[in-house]
Parts: sequence; C-alpha cells; structure tokens
Amino acid sequence: MPDPATSARFGIGTFRTNVDSQEFAGLVVDERVLDLSVRFPGAAVRDLLDAWDTVLPVLEELADAPGAWQPLAPLDVRAPVAPRQVLQAGANYRTHVIDLAVQHSEITAERTVERVRAETAAMMDRRAAEGTPYFFIGLPTVIGGPFDDVVLPDYSRKHDWELELAAVIGRRAFRIDRDEALDHVAGYTIVNDLTTRDLVFRKDMPEIGTDWFRAKNAPGFLPTGPFLVPRRFVGDPGDLRVTLTLNGDTMQDESTKDMIFDVAALVAAASHTVPLLPGDLVLTGSPAGNGIHHGRLLRDGDVMEGTITELGTQRVRTVAP
Repeated sequence: MPDPATSARFGIGTFRTNVDSQEFAGLVVDERVLDLSVRFPGAAVRDLLDAWDTVLPVLEELADAPGAWQPLAPLDVRAPVAPRQVLQAGANYRTHVIDLAVQHSEITAERTVERVRAETAAMMDRRAAEGTPYFFIGLPTVIGGPFDDVVLPDYSRKHDWELELAAVIGRRAFRIDRDEALDHVAGYTIVNDLTTRDLVFRKDMPEIGTDWFRAKNAPGFLPTGPFLVPRRFVGDPGDLRVTLTLNGDTMQDESTKDMIFDVAALVAAASHTVPLLPGDLVLTGSPAGNGIHHGRLLRDGDVMEGTITELGTQRVRTVAP
C-alpha cells in the first residue's frame, strides 16, 4: 500500500464517453481517468462514498498503479456525485452580506452608505460570535454538469451567479460537534448556486419572507464539479480562493477566510437538524461580487468560469429557453 502522504494527488468524477453511453465513476490523476467499474463493478461515486473509509485506501493505491488509463479530454464530464440532500448556507460571507445590505437599504443623508456598512459589519460580528448558520434546502434535481449549458427560465430576467465551495459528506453525520465535523467530510467540489433574484422575496405574502424553492431550483441551477477532491489534498478549506469570471471579466474573487461560519461549523450545524448522508452537499455560501452587486445579471450566451483553489475549473454557458 502506498503512503497516503506521498501518493499521487487525485480526484473522483463521473464520466461518459458520449451522450448516449452509460455513466461511470472514474479516478482522475493529472489529465488521465481510470474507470473504477473494474474494481468496483456498477458503483457510482455515491456508492463509493457510502463505503468511503474502505474505498479511500484503494483509490490511493490505484492512483499510483498502472492500469487502463484513458485521456480525460475526450470524455463528457458530469456532476461528480448525485446527492440525496443539498444543504445551502445563506449569508455566510461577511463582505457579501454588507454589500447586499447596502443594495437593499434606502440611502439618505442621515442613513449613509458608510453607516449601513458599519451597522451590518457589527451585526455580522455579533452573528459570528453568538448566532448560528442560516440554511435552506435545494432539490437533487437542481444538479447540473460542470460544463453543461444552463437554460435561463423565461419567467424572469434576473438570474444571478453565486460561486461556492461545497463540502461532500463521506460519513454519516448526525448531531456531531464542530471539532469532529471535518472527519465526516470526504472532500470538496465547486458549485455555482444560481439564483433568480426577483423570486427570492414573496411580494404577495411578505410576512412569509424568502421563497428559495422558486428562486433556486430550476433544472441545472447548481452546476457541480468538475471533480470531488479528497479532503487531504485541499488543505485548509478556510483559506481557498473563490473566483468567477463572466465572459472573461472577473466578478467574484475572494478568500474563504471571509466566511462567517467555517466549513466545520456549517457541517456540525446542519447535522443537528438532519442526518447528513454520504454524497450530500453542504454549500458554504457565496462571496461578494454577484451580479446584483455589479448591476449585470445573466443573459443568453454568457459564459461563467468558476475556479476554487485545488478544485479545478467549471465552465458554464447560459442559454435562452
């Protein structure tokens, strides 16, 4: 068995050779893919995660071994895992929340931009010290591939991007503490948690508040991947760079250091309400730089490229229905 500290760096993905072929779980090393069905017949990535503690040492061995490796480039890269549950953290980047507060505030001579920013910053400090994460739920059908086109629904013209780090659960977690939370994380991937801005708040029932079901669950509104990268190859999830470009222009560029609640806190908090299962995604929130901040929302033909340190790049084009 290879030494885990020195074995080749790898990711796990889901692939197909063409649009009509069957998907298969693959091990990714550099620009090569090893079909894992030979070692794990019929297993999807989520099946591997169901037995992660047993499977991981085998993957480490395979990453350093000869085999029927094939080039990555010709393969169709799908979302790396099909989760049972998608837990989405909202308002979890300090600068992002401050920017949104300014965007939604009525600015006057007395209530200046500087005052709104200062008040919101103080609120975020209190929340980090005394509060708990804010979650909502996404449907598994929202998952899209990392290089798929995303159809913008015609019921709105206010669709926005939100690039995020997602933790992928590798061991069942229920009512765990923060100090053990990362032991239940198999690895990380990239998601772009698209949002239809004018559907977030219910105008017909303002007392109910937000409507995340309509605002975030259109088909393909969560491009995921390209790969699941095991936790030990990623390092500190609180010190990664999250960058999104739109048609080549940088829109989001922030460190995960700006999170209000870190990955361990988010996983632990989510687990206190629901059992987290292998393959589940825990989204960690999006940093500043969304379209609503720039005054530029998504249009037909836009190309978004999202990159997070150590996790690769996804490239998604938006198309009109």
